[in-house]
Amino acid sequence: MSYISLEKSQLINLEFSLTRELVRSNRSGGYSSTTVVGCNTRKYHGLLVVPQPWLDHDNHVLLSSIDETVIQHDEAFNLGVRMYPNGIYEPRGHKYLRTFTSEPIPKLIYRVGGVVLSKEMLFAENESRVLIKYTLLEAHSKTTLRLKPFLAFRNVHQLSKANIDLNNKYEETSNGVSWQMYTGYSRLFFQLSKKAEYTHVPDWYYNIEYIREKERGYAGNEDLYVPGFFDIPIKAGESIIVSAGLEEKQPATFSRQYNAEVKKRIPRDNFEHCLMNSAQQFIVRNKQKVEIMAGFPWFGTWGRDTFIALPGLTLLNGDENNFNLVIDNMITTLKGALFPNIGRNNQPDFASVDAPLWFFWTLQQYTTLKGTKAETWKRYGKWLKQILSGFRAGTDFGIYMNENGLIHSGENGMALTWMDVVSKGKPVTPRLGYAVEVNSLWYNAVNYALELAHEACDKAFIEEWNGLPEQIKAAFVDLFWDPKYNYLADYVDGDYKDFAVRPNMLFAVSLPYSPLSDEMQAGVINRVKSELLTERGLRTLSPKHPDYQGVFGGNQEKRDLAYHQGTVFTWLICHYCEGWLKVYGKSTLPDITEIYEGYESTLLEAGIGNISEVYDGDPPHLPGGAISQAWAVGELIRLKKLIDASNKSRH
Repeated sequence: MSYISLEKSQLINLEFSLTRELVRSNRSGGYSSTTVVGCNTRKYHGLLVVPQPWLDHDNHVLLSSIDETVIQHDEAFNLGVRMYPNGIYEPRGHKYLRTFTSEPIPKLIYRVGGVVLSKEMLFAENESRVLIKYTLLEAHSKTTLRLKPFLAFRNVHQLSKANIDLNNKYEETSNGVSWQMYTGYSRLFFQLSKKAEYTHVPDWYYNIEYIREKERGYAGNEDLYVPGFFDIPIKAGESIIVSAGLEEKQPATFSRQYNAEVKKRIPRDNFEHCLMNSAQQFIVRNKQKVEIMAGFPWFGTWGRDTFIALPGLTLLNGDENNFNLVIDNMITTLKGALFPNIGRNNQPDFASVDAPLWFFWTLQQYTTLKGTKAETWKRYGKWLKQILSGFRAGTDFGIYMNENGLIHSGENGMALTWMDVVSKGKPVTPRLGYAVEVNSLWYNAVNYALELAHEACDKAFIEEWNGLPEQIKAAFVDLFWDPKYNYLADYVDGDYKDFAVRPNMLFAVSLPYSPLSDEMQAGVINRVKSELLTERGLRTLSPKHPDYQGVFGGNQEKRDLAYHQGTVFTWLICHYCEGWLKVYGKSTLPDITEIYEGYESTLLEAGIGNISEVYDGDPPHLPGGAISQAWAVGELIRLKKLIDASNKSRH
């Protein structure tokens, strides 16, 4: 039995199976995603979703889905599944499903009378191409497989509607055809490993419904174009590979490419391997640049997320090369003291106070692992100095160092920290002034830079910055600590101190350099543990607070109001465990190990084999948001390495 598997009773229960999704990306920035039964429930779903950079900076759904039909004795059995308004499903091919497995790639088994057919799906690593392998495992009479492609040719954030502007012509290719629905798009080449009969009967399928979009308060109905269908005779024991891509290929190469691609996959045969497999999906090569996608299916590149996720996604998987390439690419985007938090070249948004400070932490992980402090300063010292000097002198968005050494950030109407949701033009958690995690990161950054400078004997930098850490430390404790509460204020704006219990104070404990005494660190950890810790990570606000929202769901406004007001984020869990270990020592390792292992059950929730963006603050902590999130995966990998290293040092 495969490590990840689903049985007939689960698959035919659409309430269950439509909440289980597949996603596989590649290094060129595209992806393939649908539910385990092949019924698309999001506008972001599609078998071939790829960049069209000459059109815009987003992905585009070219091939939405394929309907497979098994034909025997002039009887047709459609294996596809689509949803229409009022909960109508047509066809209802999920009833023929018997098993789903995910090792080494997703595989479905269908049984139709005496016919047993397997379907395996694979997304090519370095090109925009999906390969689907059909194998007729059993058949007692002549069998034909009919394939009917559903095309969209539209931006992932939009929906397709029937129109007269499309190009309904096709061109023949080797063992297939190609289509280009609209001018400016790439051609879609649909080819088979075996000659097939193509019947061109252009038609629209109207009002297909995407239930997840409806739940999220968006439009959720679209029309898809079906240009025709392919009929292929298939014998028992025979396999046929379908290739859908942006370039024509020789069909004779499909089997070889398919087998080579399968061998590249990290097996999903245990929890750790699933995390490593998932980690690969966030690394994207954009021409000569290597970037981190923050999540799938709708996230792009985010500066803050990149720095937090990068060590776990690359370094701790032995991938130092991509770590260096991502860092070098991020440096090219640095503007003054700030990194863009959202976007690539299309109007990047620099409104993030903490992204530059997470850059220091990321390099800290590198030097801790590699021990090359002087070399790191030589290679990156220029940029570290630029950021520190920019913060000290003052930069955009009200970011500047006060006389006491602490960092002020923010302007009215802006949200610069990681709690950055804006609803109806107003920040949900504004946190204007002195934010506790920003100043924890600042204290850590200054100390780390001095550590590197000492190794590299940079006397000028040491002389300029040497006295600042003690000043920051004293001011930090004076401003944020209150013995009455025995934990830290979340932010301070003028005379107002906000003591809402949030996870942001955790970083004053977990980061390598802490401004707090041992007793203060214990107070912070105890408060976080008692009010924020769940089996899926840390809540963003204590349930005791009147603004707490325990469920992340509903339309955009409801989700915005809940996102940082109680919703659980997994990426915080490694910092919690680091802090807990620092305060209470290795006696906590059994509990920390239990926390890590508790995430294993999530591999069969939402994104199969992946870790979701967020979870509800209230039990049973259902998954929400994106089905695969970079910093959640990266930090769980880092947590596993922390556990392994701590256990090793015990013996």
